[in-house]
Amino acid sequence: MGLRDSIDALSRLFRSPDGPADASDALRRAGAYALLEPIGQGTNGDVWRARHVVLESEAAVKLLRPGSFGRDETRAVARFRREARATAAIESPHVVRLFDVGMTADGELFHVMELLRGIDLQSLLDRFGPLPPARVAHLMEQACDGLAAAHRRGLVHRDIKPANLFLARRGGEVDWLKILDFGLVKDTNHAVVTLTGVDEVAGTPAFMAPEVATGDAVDGRADLYALGCVAYALLTGAPVFEGVTAMQVAAAHVVEAPAPPSTRTRALIPRDLEALILACLAKAPADRPASAADLRDALRATGLSSGWTAKHARAWWDTHLAPESSGVFEAAPPR
Repeated sequence: MGLRDSIDALSRLFRSPDGPADASDALRRAGAYALLEPIGQGTNGDVWRARHVVLESEAAVKLLRPGSFGRDETRAVARFRREARATAAIESPHVVRLFDVGMTADGELFHVMELLRGIDLQSLLDRFGPLPPARVAHLMEQACDGLAAAHRRGLVHRDIKPANLFLARRGGEVDWLKILDFGLVKDTNHAVVTLTGVDEVAGTPAFMAPEVATGDAVDGRADLYALGCVAYALLTGAPVFEGVTAMQVAAAHVVEAPAPPSTRTRALIPRDLEALILACLAKAPADRPASAADLRDALRATGLSSGWTAKHARAWWDTHLAPESSGVFEAAPPR
């Protein structure tokens, strides 16, 4: 086959929803990706393990099913597109990479993202319990790197929680943190019509900054509050505040003082780490660290993360997450 014939064949492949007559021909397609198996499910769509039909590289494809939102479909589609733009705009090794967006032949919108192999922090906490302080500091520093990149672009995540922080294998490294799901992102550079409902509050109550709960203006410091809540949960195995209803939990973030994490666990928590977590949990944004970069630098200054070395991480992964058992992408389900 000559060069011209090869170019024509590739052109037909990407124009045609059917692709070549090979093993992937019988599989559902999302653009140039054959959908292999579902690896996550949500109310409005699914996440699939997929393979590029030409390059044979694997990726995660997030589908948004048409007609599954009722009156909220327009808002959900807008949120899906906003998530794609935000994720693509952020340049950080600690934010999940977006490769492509499009629409299937059946009218389903989709994102193509890197396929992560590992475990999200909520699953980690549920399966293995609280983490040692050195590892928590190590993970917080990485999350700060990712958030700093987002905040430099004027993007506030607004839903930082353990389920949206993923621990992955990255080449020969392990315990590499990736931030997922920018579906509730707020772009502080532009005044835009809200994509949450009249009676909705963006975020998850257990990890919600006071200004988010009250509907006040937010900036990157709302994400730092949420990250403080995550660190609190990772150290103690418990949320900062508990309540019977989501409204009670959100209200507690507004009016109640958090108990120091050292009072919620028998484990020894270093004072400097506890002080940084409580600073993140300050009610007023002005009383929190000024930026994600500042928080990262303060964490590094404690020297705690040096107590969780690559050797420690590798030993933990080899014991608890063997390569053959960790090949899953546990992203938050499509909204």
